[in-house]
Amino acid sequence: MVATPAPLPEAVSKLDAVRAEIGKVIVGQQTVVDGVLICLLSGGHVLLEGVPGLGKTTLLRTLGRVLHMKYSRIQFTPDLMPADIVGSMIMETSEGGAKALKFSPGPIFANLVLADEINRATPKTQSALLEAMQERTVTSGAVTHQLEAPFLVMATQNPIEMEGTYPLPEAQLDRFLMKILVEYPSRDELNRIVERTIQRDEPELNAVMDRETILSIRRACREVLVAPHVQDFAVSLVMATQPETSGAHALANKYIRYGSSPRGAQALVECGRVYAFMRSNAHLSIDDIRAIAPAVLRHRIILNFDAHADDQTPETLLAEIISATAAAAAR
Repeated sequence: MVATPAPLPEAVSKLDAVRAEIGKVIVGQQTVVDGVLICLLSGGHVLLEGVPGLGKTTLLRTLGRVLHMKYSRIQFTPDLMPADIVGSMIMETSEGGAKALKFSPGPIFANLVLADEINRATPKTQSALLEAMQERTVTSGAVTHQLEAPFLVMATQNPIEMEGTYPLPEAQLDRFLMKILVEYPSRDELNRIVERTIQRDEPELNAVMDRETILSIRRACREVLVAPHVQDFAVSLVMATQPETSGAHALANKYIRYGSSPRGAQALVECGRVYAFMRSNAHLSIDDIRAIAPAVLRHRIILNFDAHADDQTPETLLAEIISATAAAAAR
């Protein structure tokens, strides 16, 4: 029996409680926390980029405790093999001495999976995640195993240490719903972090929601209304990143080699609906899409040589493209 979607006020109240519990451990980083929750409720995955020590690993471990869901961590290294992620067949001997092959599940069989420093593994190992992320299944031999919903992969990568890393291929980047940049804490936040470090007692976390509640809220998010003009804005925004097309922005023609895929338009609407829901809105607005657009699109555009030569980044280009597309939609 499928539970009915959670009512809007009740669901928003529970999400606020999740934020409050995470705030007992994680100082600041509200944008990151909201982004991870948006991806979880949208049924997608999130890529966090930031220097070491900003709490990326702690965030997902804390989220697993607050949401009372199975959590696993995979440390990506150059010698990590695909079987270390998805699992492998092992020989099992019965009491009677008969031998049989049995599938031993890997750490990917969890609700919240932390792929730590994902760009340190070889492309062969990185590709082992593709089926799980897109199809929510793992195939071993002739048998396909279903992953339990909700299923979220939160991958992390270090932007400053490139030695011994393998850049994620575009096909894998496109499967991440969002790419969120984890910023360095402010002076006040850093003081609070140090204060918590010297406290004697560990904070007690309460399990605010379980798996069924998350799935119920996810269904409720899909009830958020999307007006035709808002959907058209999402499509126009993606088309504006496509160079040499009728809807392309001038900066896209000059600096972008490849624009966002159709998944970008889908992600804008799906993430936007959750963003609106978390703010107690029953309909999606253009402002909602503008708010989440940088995180949805920054990893889906590929810059050309001229962009690097002129010190252009996805952030600078998207700021102009989003602003211009919104201005055009308002006319």
